[in-house]
Amino acid sequence: MIIYRYIAEGLFIGFIMLVMSGSILAVRSRILMHAVLGLAVSFLGVAGLYFFLGSMFLTLMQILIYVGAICVVLVFGIMVGKTPKEIDEKQLRGKHSILAVSLSTVIFFMLSASVFFAKWNPVTEKIGDFSMAYLGKNMLYHYCLAFELISVILLAAIIGAIILARGGREADLG
Repeated sequence: MIIYRYIAEGLFIGFIMLVMSGSILAVRSRILMHAVLGLAVSFLGVAGLYFFLGSMFLTLMQILIYVGAICVVLVFGIMVGKTPKEIDEKQLRGKHSILAVSLSTVIFFMLSASVFFAKWNPVTEKIGDFSMAYLGKNMLYHYCLAFELISVILLAAIIGAIILARGGREADLG
């Protein structure tokens, strides 16, 4: 029985080390793809911690959403993004920067005014059950089709971004 305790402590320390090493790699790397790899390793360590705590649903959601979706979107963003040379060529100059600063200032003050002058009413009664079992059951049974449709739309957007990026890079070379 004591061997299981040592195995559990070893797994916990291993997951913590995975999170720490992935975080250090994400923060300290000079190459952006290595930073995304470190982020994915760190997310896998967090999923391992959820598994260690006995929450299979959170483990699978961590792997599906964070490792699967966010890291893949970051990789596509790196692939589609501009090089530092392209960014230097298209910097804001002159009246474009004045327009950008003035427009952002106007938007900031409009949003601030809407927050300060809004009538905020506190919720006094309980709206519904927000336990993990209730939320998990609703997400898996009642809203399953919506999640699948969102994933299909996200896949179509990623494929479209790849096609557009590929055409843009080939047009720049030609």
